[in-house]
Amino acid sequence: MTTDNKEEVTINDTTANGEENVTMKDMTTDSNEEVTMKEAMANTEDSKDIIHSGEVVQGTVLSVNEEEVVVNIGFMTDGVIPKDEISNEKDINLTEMFKTGDEISVYIMKINNGEGNVLLSKKRADSLKIWDKFQEILDANGTLEVTVNDIVKGGATAYIEGVRAFIPASQMSDAYIENLQDFKGKTLVVKIIELDKENRNIVLSRRVIEKEENAVKREKIWNELKKGEKRKGTVTRLAKFGAFVDLGGIDGLIHISQLSWKRVQEPSEVVSVGEEVEVNVLDFDKEKGRISLGLKDEAGNPWNNITTTYKSGAIVEGTVVKLMDFGAFVQLESGVEGLVHLSEISEERIAKVSDVLKVGEVVKVKIGEINEKDRRISLSIKEAARGNEDFSDYKQEEQGGVTLGDILGDKLKNFKF
Repeated sequence: MTTDNKEEVTINDTTANGEENVTMKDMTTDSNEEVTMKEAMANTEDSKDIIHSGEVVQGTVLSVNEEEVVVNIGFMTDGVIPKDEISNEKDINLTEMFKTGDEISVYIMKINNGEGNVLLSKKRADSLKIWDKFQEILDANGTLEVTVNDIVKGGATAYIEGVRAFIPASQMSDAYIENLQDFKGKTLVVKIIELDKENRNIVLSRRVIEKEENAVKREKIWNELKKGEKRKGTVTRLAKFGAFVDLGGIDGLIHISQLSWKRVQEPSEVVSVGEEVEVNVLDFDKEKGRISLGLKDEAGNPWNNITTTYKSGAIVEGTVVKLMDFGAFVQLESGVEGLVHLSEISEERIAKVSDVLKVGEVVKVKIGEINEKDRRISLSIKEAARGNEDFSDYKQEEQGGVTLGDILGDKLKNFKF
C-alpha cells in the first residue's frame, strides 16, 4: 500500500467500543524511514525545551498594562516582564514605552514564574548588550551623557540603560569641588576610565574631559596674554596672600597688595568667591604657569600727583596702621602711607615702637621727603610736636648774662659774613 514511494502508516487502535481504527498518513521521511508516534511525541517534547535561564532571546510584545508586558518568545508559553524588570526608574509608563508588535530583547530569568509563564527581564537583557557597547565606546575614546542619580561615599552613581556606574569624587571635575551634593540630578558628559565586563564594573570620569577642554583653553590664553591688558575673570579661591581668578581655563593670582590702594588685611574685604572681576595683567611666566594680576586701577592711584596734595614740611593728621621694629606706618588717606622711623617718634630714646604707639591711634606728623616714583613718604611725630615754634627767629638764649659776642669781642669785627 504505497504511493510515490510513500507509505501509509496504519495504527490499529481499537476503542473500547470496537470502533474503527485511526489511520495516520504520510508520516514517513523521504528516505522511507518510518516515523513512529513515540518519535513524533519525543520531537514535540524537545521543541518545548529550547530555552534556558540566563539566555537572551528575541520576543514580540503581545500585550501591555501598567504592571507588566506579555511577550511571545516562541515557546509553548508566553513570557511576562514585571514593571520592575523593565527599568531602574520608578516613574515609568509601560503603555507609553511599548506597543503590541514591538520586537524586543529579553533575558530569561525563570522557565516558570509560578503561574505557568516564563519570567523575563528587559533591563537585564539591555545590561548584557550594553557592555559590548561600553567596550566600543572605550576603544574609540568616546563619551557618554549620564545623569547623576545619587551621591554616595567616595563619589556619585549614575545609570546607563540599567547599568549602575560609579564616578569617584576625584573624577567629578577638574576644578575644586566644595560640595558633591551640588551634582545630584545634573547631566554630565563623561568618559569611561575603567571597564570590567566580567564583574559588571564601570567607572566614569568628567574630569578627563574638562582637563582636555581646559588644556585647549589654556594654550589659547597663553598665546593671547599681554602685559598691561585688562581681562575679565571669576574669583575661584581666596588665600591669606591673595585671590585666585579663573581667566577662562587658567588661574591667575591677585596678590593681596594688588587688591586695593588701601591697606587690606584679608582678601575677603575686597572680593568674594564667584564674583566676576576685571583685572590687569601685570606679568606672566608660561614655563612656571604663573600669572600676576592686579585689581586696583591706576586711574584711582592716590599717588598720582601726590606732591600737589601733600607738601614737604606740612603738619597733617594720620592713623597708625602698622607697627614694625624700625618704626610705624601712618596712613594719611586711603592708599597713602608714610613711615615714621623709630628715631622720629619721640625726643626721648625708646626701645620698642609699641611702648609709645598703638594701631588705630590718630597722630600728628610732619611730612619730610616725598618720593613719588617709589611711593614713599618720610614722616616725623617729634618734629610735628615742635610745629608751633618759629625756628627761623630762634636766638641762643643768654646764659648767665654772657653772650657769644661778649666772649669773642673785637675778634670778629674784621670778619665779613
